[in-house]
Amino acid sequence: MIVTLETHRLQTLDQVQAFLDGSAALTLAVAERPAAYAWMAETLRRFGYARLHRQARGLLLRYLAKVSGLSRQQVTRLVAQWRASGRITDRRGPPAAPFARRYTRADIALLAEVDALHGTLSGPATRKLCERAYRVFADARFERLAGISNGHLYNLRHGATYQRQRGTVTKTRPVQVAIGERRPPTPYGRPGYLRVDSVHQGDRDGLKGVYLINTVDAITQFQFVGAVERISERFLLPVLEQLLSDFPFPILGFHADNGSEYINHRVATLLNKLQVSEFTKSRARQTNDNALVESKNGSVVRKHLGYAHIPSRFASRVHHFTRTVLSPYLNFHRPCFFPTEVVDRKGRIRKRYRYDTLMTPYEALKAVPEAHQYLRPGLTFAALDAIAYGVSDNDAARHLNQARATLFRSINKALSPAA
Repeated sequence: MIVTLETHRLQTLDQVQAFLDGSAALTLAVAERPAAYAWMAETLRRFGYARLHRQARGLLLRYLAKVSGLSRQQVTRLVAQWRASGRITDRRGPPAAPFARRYTRADIALLAEVDALHGTLSGPATRKLCERAYRVFADARFERLAGISNGHLYNLRHGATYQRQRGTVTKTRPVQVAIGERRPPTPYGRPGYLRVDSVHQGDRDGLKGVYLINTVDAITQFQFVGAVERISERFLLPVLEQLLSDFPFPILGFHADNGSEYINHRVATLLNKLQVSEFTKSRARQTNDNALVESKNGSVVRKHLGYAHIPSRFASRVHHFTRTVLSPYLNFHRPCFFPTEVVDRKGRIRKRYRYDTLMTPYEALKAVPEAHQYLRPGLTFAALDAIAYGVSDNDAARHLNQARATLFRSINKALSPAA
């Protein structure tokens, strides 16, 4: 912003010094660049800049810089222009004598032609082609390009003239996979709509770790965790089918992110066999689509199995622990928060997690209206009550901790070198 000054009250250098020291109260106003230049020229004439001694000139330059907002170097150049021509003008624009171009538009078009013919080789290879065209095949058009450097060749390739010669640029097209519908699941309060994700226990020394399969029901938070040696179809499909059959209600929907371990024809065939009606996948940049199972990855899977590397050959042991010990504890003995949706004053839906909504997944299943109609054929709440209340929550947690300690002791013993 260029700032000018009502300078009728500044008539002497002492007044200018007082202004610079901050002891003078003056009125400032915004001005355009031509007006600022005119004010600077008028100030230089009024104070007789050419007749001033060195100290007074420095004071006046500081004054011009402070009022105009320009740097000291800019003010110095403008004052030199005023002394040479008697006026200050804007010199912005192309130089009076620009540098001569070494490579013409014809040379750039010729380079684009060579790149199009040879598939845009590296800089040195393209240089060699231009050199051979001129020296070996006597093509006079390549006289200048025959001596081009690598850096200048790439500069020409990045220029607008070259880009116009090479035609339009086609943006990368995302791969369209016609498996699953890209949308969030719509359970409408019914159990049986699963969120699915994978958790990897990492690699170490070239050895793959166990892959954990986490499946969570969107309404009741019923959760079953399995483990596989590899994430390929050979290992994944049997465990996935087993996990889906462990839920006490039929599976109506299956939702995953866009990982190829779930979005493939084999999984789609398995879901069709199990009569799963909805197969959905997460939308781009919509992190809430699979947020439930992502949160369970941290609060459940990582909490109980940690982040340490577990070699893939122990997948069967881990799967036995997660299916027979961890999953029953999660579903019948571990309370979970269930959100209550409220509308705030701005009309936005907010989720509140209140203490009175804290319950186990099994209690949440029983709280579903007419819950018995969602159970698998032949399964009753009496049979599930026997599992849920057969042991206390503390005894179930104690058994979980003992089984987990036994699991990791067996893994560590197998990994320890023989004495």
